[in-house]
Amino acid sequence: MTDPEIDGQRFAFFLADKFSMFSLSAAIDTVRTANYLLGYEHYGWTTVSPDGESVSASNGFQVKVDYALSDLPSVDILFVCAGLVTEFPQKSKVLAALRSLGRRGAALGALSIGSQLLAEAGQLEGHRCTIHWENRAGFLEQFPDIECTGNVFEIDRKRYTCAGGTTSIDLMLEIIRRDFGSNLANQVANQFQHERIRSDGDRQRIGPERDLTGKSEKLRKIVELMADNLDEPFSAIQLAKSASLSVRQVERLFLRHLSTTPGRYYMRLRLERARELLRQTNMPILDVAIATGFSSHSYFAQSYRLQFGRPPSEERRTAY
Repeated sequence: MTDPEIDGQRFAFFLADKFSMFSLSAAIDTVRTANYLLGYEHYGWTTVSPDGESVSASNGFQVKVDYALSDLPSVDILFVCAGLVTEFPQKSKVLAALRSLGRRGAALGALSIGSQLLAEAGQLEGHRCTIHWENRAGFLEQFPDIECTGNVFEIDRKRYTCAGGTTSIDLMLEIIRRDFGSNLANQVANQFQHERIRSDGDRQRIGPERDLTGKSEKLRKIVELMADNLDEPFSAIQLAKSASLSVRQVERLFLRHLSTTPGRYYMRLRLERARELLRQTNMPILDVAIATGFSSHSYFAQSYRLQFGRPPSEERRTAY
């Protein structure tokens, strides 16, 4: 537990069972480094659990916390940290506490899949948010009225969300930038060898590749359009027009940079989204097929088997 000096900011990190240690450490060490460079304790932080007892991280480490959620003193932002699971003992109590904080106008944030808990508590309605790319498909199906952008982080009024991992650094750097300017934010990033500070406009993983940095901007635009339109796939002509290219030029672009055709790439995106929905939701398989642009159950099952070597029904039975 670290207390800021007068007029500083204090953050609380609520740790759900199996939370991401990396996401937590990235967030805390970013503001700790800002304190180091400032020469005084502007930022303080504390840790919280449902009952004040230690919490197990996803890597098995037991983390001793400072407070039970009911005993938490006033803080500037409470971040919900979650990792592998969103079900844990006393969850209903935690959701009730988050609702109460929201009613009182508290600033709330989330690291990684913590956005799922904020949404379940009704605290993201009317706000932009983000969540780890692997959980976004299920989130969008469960909360269709919430704008979940898929960007690396989002700050919308009193809601601060990020996709976890290194995006926790970017979110905290943006908070530091707003408090002290870009110079300090860049100095902190340099301490971490963080090559580029991402903005809230940067997308997370949008395709099978880790990212498309350094590749054609027109290719990136087309891939983003594909990723945003999986339920009603765009035609080859529509995709080409979106980038002011011919269909043949688009084909050459994909072959040069991704060693595949636009059609095969688009199919892969749709099937990967289908796999995420099968793993993350209880949607009927036919609904999953429709949500990823397949009008025929048999064609979906055949395509899925060709891509992943197993039928959708077997994916649904597999425990992860």
